Amino acid sequence: MVQSELRGVIDGVLRRAQRQGYVVPRDVREELTRAGLPDTEWKDVLNAARESLHYRQGRYHFIQAISPRLHEQQSQQQIVFHSVRELIRRHLAAKADNERRQQERIDFSYPVKVQTEDQREFRIMTRDISPTGIRLLGNRSLLGQKIRVHFAPVHGGKECNFEVRVLWSCEVGDDLYENGGVFLGMANEDMKDE
Repeated sequence: MVQSELRGVIDGVLRRAQRQGYVVPRDVREELTRAGLPDTEWKDVLNAARESLHYRQGRYHFIQAISPRLHEQQSQQQIVFHSVRELIRRHLAAKADNERRQQERIDFSYPVKVQTEDQREFRIMTRDISPTGIRLLGNRSLLGQKIRVHFAPVHGGKECNFEVRVLWSCEVGDDLYENGGVFLGMANEDMKDE
């Protein structure tokens, strides 16, 4: 349909959107019917009015006159939103393709005390855990070491001490390391409190 034939309908839809704050496809079809035009052209009307309407949650909201600076900020936020969403999507897809673990890991951030074989103790954080292993985040590499990991009572549970063999370590920041290990068993002795 020719844009000039739709101009009156477009103007009516925009006035209605401004008055109500938004329009839905049914409103656009009503305006077309009122003008004696086929209501199947509702998408053409919305396409022609796209500079003044913003689609969100099934409604076409009227865009108030906004400053160019605010419009630029909103555009940048949309670009960031879509870029981050794409990063997450790609990360999850790659993670699913590369996952070699037999047990599912659970995000589990919790402060723990670690004791090395030479009796040094450190406070670090867990990152995730599975029935067979654990990932720790701290300020040193523990690669190749057999360590004891002490969990204080979690949500009313009891203390737990595990023996862990650290199989891998990588630096993720300045003096910040991730360490991944497998559980060897339960540690019998309680660790001393500092």
